[in-house]
Amino acid sequence: MQRLLHRAKARLRDTTTPLGQAAVGALTIGILRTARYFDPIKTANLFGRIARLIGPLMREQKIGRANLTAAFPEKSPAEIEAILAGVWDNLGRVGAEFAHLDHIWEHDPARSKDSRIEIGTRSYELFAQLRHDGKPALIFASHLANWELPALAAVAHGLDTAILYRRPNIAAADRIIQDMRALKMGTLIPAGRDAPLKLAEALKNGQHVGMLVDQYLTNGVEVTFFGRKTRANPMLARLLRQIECPVHGVRIVRLPGNRFRGELSEEVKPVRDAAGQIDIQGTMQAITSVIEEWIREYPDQWLWLHRRWR
Repeated sequence: MQRLLHRAKARLRDTTTPLGQAAVGALTIGILRTARYFDPIKTANLFGRIARLIGPLMREQKIGRANLTAAFPEKSPAEIEAILAGVWDNLGRVGAEFAHLDHIWEHDPARSKDSRIEIGTRSYELFAQLRHDGKPALIFASHLANWELPALAAVAHGLDTAILYRRPNIAAADRIIQDMRALKMGTLIPAGRDAPLKLAEALKNGQHVGMLVDQYLTNGVEVTFFGRKTRANPMLARLLRQIECPVHGVRIVRLPGNRFRGELSEEVKPVRDAAGQIDIQGTMQAITSVIEEWIREYPDQWLWLHRRWR
């Protein structure tokens, strides 16, 4: 009897899952299209408030709280909850801002302080070096503030880029999201078995390859992050072993008044083994340490809601 019930539940799940995904996909498309008709800043403020209200009711709230408590044992429960509220607020804003990706990057180099985006002098110098040195480069980013903006920045300022991205599980949502990204983000390469080959080819062609590197990967290399062992995707270091080139990090910082600051790091030197080859684990640890420093500065702007430690 139990076996029959189990089979019946499985069949019901198999039948209803596509319907549920279709409904979520349609809802996603509807929200993105509708949001485009409203003022982007007011919409971001609204979505941030909604996320602050709804977020604590979701199971990710417990994941975020556990992550933050382990990462910052010196912080009080009240401080942890305040950071979590900021995390949800940031996530809501990212959702609203996604609908306006085609015109969110508003930067005038002559009036950086008056633009929605500001970029420091040193970041400009490093960016100009990347654009004119005739070399490919590997650029890493993390889920800080609005993590879609680094790719927009590269294309807006004339950098030939190839961006690794992860497809949503829902096909209908994937199509509209990919269309919106493609407007301003250069070459888009979906994560998958052939992604390393495509990324290596992009580097050989002189492109600048960008990717997010701060999520857990089951078969990744072991690194230490906030004093705890976890696993990182080694793809960037493996590409570097094939095609040596400069490595830089880029982060976006959310500022008051619905503004952002873009920052490009100094070159992150790879770690090498005794034979002089790129050390995969050591290089990914160096990159992970840079990201940890970023997050410690702005903990409420990082996506603590996924299981970074297992």
